[in-house]
Amino acid sequence: MRAQFVLSEIGVGLRRNLTMTFAVIISVALSLALFGGALLMREQVSVMKDFWYDKVNVSIFMCNKGDAETTDKCEKGPVTADQRKTIEGDLEKMDIVDEVYHETADEAYKHYREQYGETPIAGMITPDQMQESFRVKLKDPEKYKVVATAFEGRDGVQSVADQRNILENLFNLMQGMNVAALGVMALMLVIALMLIVNTVRVSAFSRRRETGIMRLVGASSFYIQMPFIMEAAFAGLIGGVVACVLLLAGRYFLIDGGLALADKMQLVNFIGWDAVLAVLPLVLVIGLLMPAVAASVALRKYLKV
Repeated sequence: MRAQFVLSEIGVGLRRNLTMTFAVIISVALSLALFGGALLMREQVSVMKDFWYDKVNVSIFMCNKGDAETTDKCEKGPVTADQRKTIEGDLEKMDIVDEVYHETADEAYKHYREQYGETPIAGMITPDQMQESFRVKLKDPEKYKVVATAFEGRDGVQSVADQRNILENLFNLMQGMNVAALGVMALMLVIALMLIVNTVRVSAFSRRRETGIMRLVGASSFYIQMPFIMEAAFAGLIGGVVACVLLLAGRYFLIDGGLALADKMQLVNFIGWDAVLAVLPLVLVIGLLMPAVAASVALRKYLKV
């Protein structure tokens, strides 16, 4: 009987404050969708780092004949056979080095032609302008500076380049977008909490006579507050469900259908459905508990009979 009364009171409260309840649902849905999106963005950055950092190399470019005229690092002339052999031997002795691949100038030019084909830019480079290099794969890509310190400035070495730096700008941009999403999420969360508190206050005020009678007949504070708390929790749960739908639809539209980034950017390892499904329970739990806690705190102030 009591449970039936509480449920009927929830229905009455939702109908009386239908507009504000709808506003709460939308605010909670948007804030939780941004929260879930931020979590997925962080997971995407982590997946991309694991995927690309395992493939990037440190490139040690050797001096060629033309470098002696354009850079002070090669003022002693192109790399000699002894210098090349010493560099390769030192690389193989380093514990942090996983693999070493030597690319000759002819091989570099061949790869260059394969990349640019018969385009006008292809004719701008001649074989003698290409640099031979050592492509070094590290066991830990974060230890690039160890290689750079050991070989930068050596005779025959024109430069040491870390391909990881090329990706850092992309990852920093994605992290910036993640922070921005969290900022907007925090703003929407504050708005949602204010709406919840205001909705509870209006609901409590409109039913002050009923709650006063319940107090006179000996009803406990918890029993009186329960319908209000469950109203907020129900609205929050609906908002959480809407947020889950938005996350699922967003993942499908961006990666599989619509924009189809998975087909257009095949070199990018996108997060799978398992990552999205793992976030949904957390979104639902927060959507249920956050409004309930906010309502409980608000009732201590506004439900005084």
